[in-house]
Amino acid sequence: MKALVLAAGYATRLYPLTKKYPKPLLKVGPKCIIDYAIEKLDSLDEIDEIIVITNTKFVRRFREWSAKAKTNKKISLVDDLSKTLSDRRGAIGDMSFAINKKRIKDDLLVIGGDNLFDGGLRGFVKFAKASKGSPVLGVYRLKSKKEGKKYGIVALDKSKRVIDFQEKPQNPKSKLAAMCLYYFPRQRVKLIKSYLSSKSSKTDATGFYIDWLRKKIKVYGFVFKGRWYDIGDLKFLNEAKRKFSN
Repeated sequence: MKALVLAAGYATRLYPLTKKYPKPLLKVGPKCIIDYAIEKLDSLDEIDEIIVITNTKFVRRFREWSAKAKTNKKISLVDDLSKTLSDRRGAIGDMSFAINKKRIKDDLLVIGGDNLFDGGLRGFVKFAKASKGSPVLGVYRLKSKKEGKKYGIVALDKSKRVIDFQEKPQNPKSKLAAMCLYYFPRQRVKLIKSYLSSKSSKTDATGFYIDWLRKKIKVYGFVFKGRWYDIGDLKFLNEAKRKFSN
């Protein structure tokens, strides 16, 4: 299994902090944000390589970080060749670029480089491997539906199959938010190419791909417990710093 860490965004909502420094390398507690994800990936025996996709603007920063990263896994960096916000590929575009660049034909676990949450990934991977060839996404239960306006919102049936997906809806149908965490079995990895060739494809938020995918094949959701921070702005960054400094 390969792991792909998405770290090519420009995080404009965190300016000026992220004008010269990528969001995943900002400190939360004793570690960089991305280190929490790497620590979780490092504990999975199934993973033989961690691929981090970034951009031309910040690739040097990630080279410096990867040289000191605390992991027993091989870390590979992929530069998506974007230099500014205007020519960015978007999360889905970056996934496709990395899959093609690294010629990935294995099972693939994708995680956002700014995804901060409690617990490990072993339960998620166990659930994913039992999904009989179906993609799986990580899901977190919000405190209220009102919070869902900022996230991709998921509806699951009793078998945990995704039956609806709304990207940042004005009227969320559930309290289940999609985390930037996905498992794609090897036979499903190339479906992203079909999505990108469709007329309605959008490349910025991964939720658009998941919504397209769940209409084609079975997609399941794994509900995480504990704390989860999608660090999109200064408020959430400061909150995460307070909680994870203890």
